Amino acid sequence: MLKTRSGRAVSLPTPEENTRIDAGIAADPDSPELTDGWFAAAQPAAKVLDAGVYKSLVAMKRSPGRPRVEQPKVFTGIRLDAEVVASFKASGKGWQTRMNDALKDWLRTHSPV
Repeated sequence: MLKTRSGRAVSLPTPEENTRIDAGIAADPDSPELTDGWFAAAQPAAKVLDAGVYKSLVAMKRSPGRPRVEQPKVFTGIRLDAEVVASFKASGKGWQTRMNDALKDWLRTHSPV
């Protein structure tokens, strides 16, 4: 029995199960095993798809990472009193947003300099 990084137990198929799995794959005409010959004959999607279909598929592609925002947050390391952090954390999920809002509130009535 193997364990994943999260600690979940998983078991690998036995040789007999692998044989049955391989036979099922071979018998399925809708999902043939991809061979070197298949890859050699493969062509880019832009060549084989209708131009409109290809263009809409490309438009759906997302860029990696988080979506860009108009006013991104700035990461900063800051040392705060433990009771301040504990109090905000005790308020539950979203405590960092509430801390940010509290600082913005303070700025509305005080000069930071």
